[in-house]
Amino acid sequence: MSSLRTCLGWLGCGCLSAWAVQSPVAIPINEVESAVPPYTLPDTLTLQSGQRVTTAAQWPRRRDELVRLFEEHVYGRIPAGLPRERGWVVETRTHALGGKAIRQRIQVPLSKGPRPILLDLLVYRPAQATRPVPMFLGLNFDGNHTITHEADVPLARGWVANRPRSGVTRNEARESSRGSDAEAWPIERILERGYGLATAYYGDAEPDFDEGWKQGLRGAVAARKPGHRAQPGDWGGIAVWSWALTRALDQLSLDPAIDRHKVAVIGHSRLGKTALWAGARDPRFALVIANESGEGGAALARRFYGETTLRINTSFPHWFNGRFKDYNHRIGDLPVDQHELVALVAPRAVYIASAEEDRWADPRGEYLSGWQASEVYRLLGQDGLPGPDMPALNVSVGSSVGYHIRSGAHALTPVDWEFYLQFADRHLR
Repeated sequence: MSSLRTCLGWLGCGCLSAWAVQSPVAIPINEVESAVPPYTLPDTLTLQSGQRVTTAAQWPRRRDELVRLFEEHVYGRIPAGLPRERGWVVETRTHALGGKAIRQRIQVPLSKGPRPILLDLLVYRPAQATRPVPMFLGLNFDGNHTITHEADVPLARGWVANRPRSGVTRNEARESSRGSDAEAWPIERILERGYGLATAYYGDAEPDFDEGWKQGLRGAVAARKPGHRAQPGDWGGIAVWSWALTRALDQLSLDPAIDRHKVAVIGHSRLGKTALWAGARDPRFALVIANESGEGGAALARRFYGETTLRINTSFPHWFNGRFKDYNHRIGDLPVDQHELVALVAPRAVYIASAEEDRWADPRGEYLSGWQASEVYRLLGQDGLPGPDMPALNVSVGSSVGYHIRSGAHALTPVDWEFYLQFADRHLR
């Protein structure tokens, strides 16, 4: 593996599109595989001292180093001492989805104070389960009401990304979106396979725009520290949302009807980045699934293809810490790359997925990241991806490190879920 640290464009599958020479903000974008310049990845198994990690017993030390490096240079440090108080059940439906599910809503506090930040956790369990069930846990984009057509699931409160059109109230607009994301969350299929599903709206933790921190968890924490000044290593939005997943797992672990040792964290797009960082930081997650997570997620940052560090930091400066911006024009100096984020999940199972038309997320870079991380899995007695060549469309490969590239565009689909359910059967059942 070390002899292949320098990865070349000839590993690609050929030309995918023409150059997009200038973006709207004059940032060069490449979507031609043959135009990817050579790059050299940092060595996952070399300590900062220069010592080589050659045994499983040495890995925890290197793992701790990598977590600190990602905190310092990419995602930011989650403050110590955040409250981890028990949430409370606000509603239980024992015959949800026509009797197929037990459904609960749980309020999970993320902060203290007169106006605490609350995560509205929506939980489904198979109604006929006779033992603790394994679970999928993930954040959703537009509110819990969008993942189901059930009329009694409350509308999202607070900020949502889409503003209502003129003459339509906010609640009317949100009501019209009920069930709009149900295809991405096939609840009944998940229950049928013997799993539960828990989800929460990511905007509950923090709105997703540059000044959204003032309304979210970061603002609540800063308000308790008068005079505090933001530092370059402070946490960004992805770290906030990952903390929300950890707090959701805290709550799920209290329920004897849920197998707390068999919870998979899943996310799509920016929430795929979030799921990876949550799974890397919190070893309680038994399985980590990143669906089309792209730049800042599974895709290699040093590959000049699709979205780049410069572009993502320009478009979404609030996702990462301040120091990550220092690498906009010198990504080769970043002391980590995303294959090392994937490796932080080891020896637990991880699944990376791409879509053929989603060139922006760099499917080959996502696959190569999993392949490069495989050396850590093998060091720890697991297997990895078979080699640098991507699989055919709609074919899943790998056991401890899983991967598929689906035909179609950027989305979380029932096809993806079928691969994830099969993978979970091997690791959680």
